[in-house]
Amino acid sequence: MIRPLSLCLLLLVPAPLRAHPHIFVDTGLTLEVTPDGELTAVEVTWAYDDFYSLLIFEDLRLDSDFDGRLTAAELEQLRGFDLNWSPGFKGDLYLSAGGEALALGAPEHLSTEVEQGIITTRHRRVLAETNPVQAAGVTVKPYDPTYYTAYDLSRGVEVTGPCTASITPPNLDQAYTMVEELLYAMPTDQAEEAYPEVGAAFAATVSLACEG
Repeated sequence: MIRPLSLCLLLLVPAPLRAHPHIFVDTGLTLEVTPDGELTAVEVTWAYDDFYSLLIFEDLRLDSDFDGRLTAAELEQLRGFDLNWSPGFKGDLYLSAGGEALALGAPEHLSTEVEQGIITTRHRRVLAETNPVQAAGVTVKPYDPTYYTAYDLSRGVEVTGPCTASITPPNLDQAYTMVEELLYAMPTDQAEEAYPEVGAAFAATVSLACEG
C-alpha cells in the first residue's frame, strides 16, 4: 500500500534490523461464493495498529484535538487513503487455485472508520478471471512480500455460499530461521539494497472447501 513519508524513512535502517514488521494490521476476509460454488469477490477489512494510525493522522493533519475521533470532514479526507496503490501492487492479498495465481480487480472502497484512535477500512475486490472460478480448492494468503507490514486474521474469515474456510497458521520458527539464513548469507550492502521477500513465510493460509 502507499505509505506516509514518515514511515518511508524507516526503510533506511539496515536490513537485519528490518527483519520484523513495522506496521501491524488486524485483517478480516469475506469470501463471496455463489450458490453454485463459484468464488466471485473478496471483501477485506484492515484495522491498523495505533501507532500507524497516529502517523497517518499526523501526515494528513487530522485529529487536531487528539481525542482519537475524527469529524465527518476529516473522515472524508481519510477515505481511501490506503487504496492509492502503485502500479503492480497486488494489495497484499494472494489467491491461487491448482497452483495458479488468481487475478483480482481494483479495490472498491466500502468504509473508513476511526474508533479510539484506530483506523479501520474495508474494500472489495472482484475476481478478474475470464472464466468462473470454483471456490473448492482455492487458497488465500494475506501478506506483504517484504514483511514490512504484518497481516493477521484476528478479524476472522467468513464465506458466503456452500463453502467453508480453514486457516493454517504459519510456522514462525521456520520462517524466522529462513530470514536469518537469507540475511546473514549475503553482504550487508547487498542485503540493504535487495531485502529478501519473506512475507509469504509469515502468512496464514486460508483454504476453501465446498459441499458436493
